[in-house]
Amino acid sequence: MKVAIVHDWLTTYTGAEKVVEQILEIYPDADLFTLVDFLKENDRTFLNGVKVTTSFIQKMPFAKKKYRNYLPLMPIAIEQFDLSSYDLIISSSHAVAKGVITGPDQFHISYIHTPIRYAWDLQHQYLRESGLNRGLKSHITRAILHYIRLWDYRTSAGVDLMVSNSNFIRKRIQKVYNKNAITIYPPVDVSMFQYQEIKQDYYLTASRLVPYKKVDLIVEAFSKMPDKTLYVIGDGPDMEKVKSFQSSNVKLLGYQSTEDLRKYMQNAKAFVFAAEEDFGITPVEAQACGTPVIAFGKGGALETVIGNPEIEKELTGLFFYEQTTESLIDAVERFESIMNGILPQNCREHALKFSNERFREEFNQLVQSYLFNSSTESNLNEIQTEYREELMVERPEKRGVI
Repeated sequence: MKVAIVHDWLTTYTGAEKVVEQILEIYPDADLFTLVDFLKENDRTFLNGVKVTTSFIQKMPFAKKKYRNYLPLMPIAIEQFDLSSYDLIISSSHAVAKGVITGPDQFHISYIHTPIRYAWDLQHQYLRESGLNRGLKSHITRAILHYIRLWDYRTSAGVDLMVSNSNFIRKRIQKVYNKNAITIYPPVDVSMFQYQEIKQDYYLTASRLVPYKKVDLIVEAFSKMPDKTLYVIGDGPDMEKVKSFQSSNVKLLGYQSTEDLRKYMQNAKAFVFAAEEDFGITPVEAQACGTPVIAFGKGGALETVIGNPEIEKELTGLFFYEQTTESLIDAVERFESIMNGILPQNCREHALKFSNERFREEFNQLVQSYLFNSSTESNLNEIQTEYREELMVERPEKRGVI
């Protein structure tokens, strides 16, 4: 069987690329197609020398730094890949990769990290944060996003099976494309984050400093709790805003290597996570270190953290349900009152359910189940049930309620 893997773009090695890495472990002879490939040499090792084909955007002016500006051309670019000689097409899509053209005798399975956020339910937030909510540029941008939505919906019909990276995204897929999807959580290299039981007296947050991560909210909350120490790892455009809320008990560490991040995670009393993420890898990495998580109770965190003490045992953290300093402060106080009952080994055991090996097993078994059954939509529920019943690995269920 000849396999093609289609990915939106290769510019960094982060969560989406780690999914591609594990798919390549399953299909090492696959060919890889992507709009642009600007990976640094030290980030390319996960490709293992696989052949990469890029689109015409690769050679457009300033594409290396401004490739996102070519969004209006991306639908055309992704449709130019000739995949007619492949039996199985696997797209890894958070933008346009699922829009490749395939034939009736080809199986197209798309791992959806999310439908295009800034074109669908997060459009208005994107326009506000980009300063595009008024004026001529706003009208042009809205017209482009309208075109993207029409194209995105139309091309969903060309996908035989959609796989969501969380139940949260599965609901978004149902809303946007009116299609069922099967959830397979993305791979987390939990082996890189070793377990440590003894903790130090500080809290930790780590992420890129961009608006939706809400690091400024975390810093502001801890600035109102001078008896508690917070370490912040990460850099980004919101650094000055974050600094404006900083007090003496908050330490901004900037960018740190993976090794140093791991050490801080291993020693932290708890990891604080305030974003509404599609999945969220860092909370799982923290739990792999035996570190509990205080998380915003919406999005993927509800599926990666066991954080509702009213209905759950063997907690791995706690939730707060409003993105406000008051709600987070309350969560920290609640955490300190019960933290001795949140066992590091429970955090570690829960994190192991999201391993690389689990992803490869689930994804490969799903593909095989689908290929050897009818590819019609009517059989999707039957395949989904059969696939889940046969899994050897226990699947984490959705945690918490709002």
